[in-house]
Amino acid sequence: MQFALITIFPEMFTALTDFGVIGRAIKEGVVGVEFINPRTFTTDNYRRIDERPFGGGPGMVMMAEPLYQSIQHAKKILGADTKVIYLSPQGKVFKQEDAGSLLKLKKAILLCGRYEGVDQRLLDHCVDMQISIGDFVVSGGELPAMLIMDAMVRLIPGVLNDDNSSVHETHQGEFFDYPNYTAPRVWQDLPVPEVLLSGDHKAIDAWRDAEARRRTLLR
Repeated sequence: MQFALITIFPEMFTALTDFGVIGRAIKEGVVGVEFINPRTFTTDNYRRIDERPFGGGPGMVMMAEPLYQSIQHAKKILGADTKVIYLSPQGKVFKQEDAGSLLKLKKAILLCGRYEGVDQRLLDHCVDMQISIGDFVVSGGELPAMLIMDAMVRLIPGVLNDDNSSVHETHQGEFFDYPNYTAPRVWQDLPVPEVLLSGDHKAIDAWRDAEARRRTLLR
């Protein structure tokens, strides 16, 4: 999977690129990440990428031209047919199944907005889809982009130590994940359910299935 990230804060992505299984996948070349800063394509001494909105109102709006040039540069790297995804609270809410669907694209340009948003003309003419991570607002598209990338990359075979890990998870199937326990067998007078210590894998599977269904109904 190849990503091009359009962001004025590329350093934020070290939380993803330098740690854990996703960072390892990037270091091993399973995933490619290219960072493009819109300030590179500005022409004034202040490298300005935002202006006040026409018609008045609070805050600043990201200008179309630096973002357009950033997208064009990204498409030179990944290909002219690469989809552009804008991270926006007004987009379609991201679900687990979307992670698999987007992974099939093999490449994607993620546009991370800031301030009060992006000039609508750029969204209308250059963006293929808008994605939200939920019905709330954050300060920019970087954190949503990282969450979406994480959800996608962990589905790539070989990224997780055990490929079954991504199959038996909450939101991956019809039910929530079952509860998990590890050592010690008793913690603060709370024991691990006996069935998990029985060695009877058929009984364990039945218990886990029942617990997953119970959790789903409750929550």
